[in-house]
Amino acid sequence: MRPGTATVGAVRAAALLLALTALADTLWHGVAEPGNALAFGTLVALGELARRSAHPEAGAPPVRAAPRRSEPAPLAAAAALAYALLGDDAGATTTHGVLQVVAVACAGGLAGIVPHIARGRGPDPDQLARRVLAVGFAALCFQPLYNAGAVTDRLGLGAAYALFLLLVLVLTGLCDAVLAALLLRARTGYPYGPLLRDELRALLGIGSAVCATGVVMALGVTAAGLWALPLLAVPLLLTQISFRRYAAVRTVNRQTIASLARATEIAGCTPPGHARRVAALSTAVGRELGLGGAELTVLEYAALMHDIGQLSLVDPVAGGATALLPAEDQRRIALLGGEVVRMTGVPAAVAQVVERQADPYREQSLPARIVRAVNAYDDLAGEGAAAALEALERLRLGTARDYHPEVVACLARVLARGGTPGVTSVPTG
Repeated sequence: MRPGTATVGAVRAAALLLALTALADTLWHGVAEPGNALAFGTLVALGELARRSAHPEAGAPPVRAAPRRSEPAPLAAAAALAYALLGDDAGATTTHGVLQVVAVACAGGLAGIVPHIARGRGPDPDQLARRVLAVGFAALCFQPLYNAGAVTDRLGLGAAYALFLLLVLVLTGLCDAVLAALLLRARTGYPYGPLLRDELRALLGIGSAVCATGVVMALGVTAAGLWALPLLAVPLLLTQISFRRYAAVRTVNRQTIASLARATEIAGCTPPGHARRVAALSTAVGRELGLGGAELTVLEYAALMHDIGQLSLVDPVAGGATALLPAEDQRRIALLGGEVVRMTGVPAAVAQVVERQADPYREQSLPARIVRAVNAYDDLAGEGAAAALEALERLRLGTARDYHPEVVACLARVLARGGTPGVTSVPTG
């Protein structure tokens, strides 16, 4: 059994048990306020129908280790959370409870994902499990208190009530971020802190829009009834469209960078797959060392383009192995690569990493240290575990000047865990 499989299985089992219990309880006792359940369930289904595909675009270079999976169906998430926080319906008190909230969210979600499954684009099971648990958590924080009269008696239906709803969704978002980081940690083995930091940072993006829309929907139905739902869903739909366009631009940028990286392979300057292997292993090492967010993107792009300076050479390096060259030649190629990268329009930080990758490690930033060590490993490793062990030992011997000791140690840990696809791993024993 792979490390973390038990954790992932436990989370999925908990979500499945909650969903089945909720559906069975609702079928047994009947649906309270069927109109409300139908309206919110339909909105959840429509949100799932409009979901963004969880699969990478064709041709996209999926080298990022443990990518952040942003909410692919924000409208469905907002509608489910709004139903969890629904109190009055145009002044009429509602009586649905926690289990009905989960049942409606699950039924609407299942209705919306069937077309995606039919096209072979089913949703991520972890994403679905998190959705079920998050909706259940929000409903558990609100519905018992509301049904007992504790919320309206103490807070009324004014500003304090709205702040309470927002607080519940903030707590729900925090719990979901903790759970998402835990699942990523279980699947990848990367440090929990940076993964959690990435998840919390994502809450400031589409996550904040989902929470805000959920609160506004709940308050809108409380004040004006169900007819407010379609009007309040429009802003989030527009936000989702904008987010898709932004994601498409980023995908095109990554495809462009990956194509530039392959130019050295097409020209015969580097072995096939070298840039992708270095990028995949560098991002794995970067996550192990605590990098995340924009820092990890810079590292990935720099690792993909680290050898592009070889295109400026009259005589190609034998085998493309720059790690075997004298320090002066390595530095010259790195500076040439930095100049080329600056002309591509990528962030300046990427060019800085590329042009500093051949400097002594004490003068380098952490991304440059990682790229240098991983590039040297891939140049030296060759085929087979024996060659990989020898390459790693040569890196350890070079920690006095060329390679940072912590980076080399982290690289050894990543390789001992199995490395990344296409990278020769190092046996632990």
